[in-house]
Amino acid sequence: MEKLTHINAKGKASMVDVAEKEVQRRVAVASGFIELQQNTLQLIRDNEMKKGDVLTVAEIAGIQAAKRTHELIPLCHQLQLTKVKVNTEIVDNGVQVTCESRCNGQTGVEMEALTGVQVALLTIYDMCKAVDKQMVMSNIKLESKTKEDL
Repeated sequence: MEKLTHINAKGKASMVDVAEKEVQRRVAVASGFIELQQNTLQLIRDNEMKKGDVLTVAEIAGIQAAKRTHELIPLCHQLQLTKVKVNTEIVDNGVQVTCESRCNGQTGVEMEALTGVQVALLTIYDMCKAVDKQMVMSNIKLESKTKEDL
């Protein structure tokens, strides 16, 4: 079993010191899905949801969330993100969301990508809750993470 990195010798939560790690180009991609009723999808397609353009607002919300991950998750480092891209796509029975986060840094960006996806999904939920009481968010996962020397 691997040792947990955010636990100190006394078993207490502790932020990892990354000062000695090399700065690397880091990229993470996460995805998630929200199942919606067909009439809800049509309202989104036709841009007729009362709260506005669901997909654009969700993408912006995901970007904002990724940028604030360190404020939401206590032991995350504040990163100088170089790019966050959130993409929403209507598919047969819902909306697929992906988020790519990038930075040149000493620690990874997977939490930022996952946070971006989750908040984008929550935004879709919020904007559609008046018309769809059966929405389900699922399959939120890290698709990939890479790092390369600069």
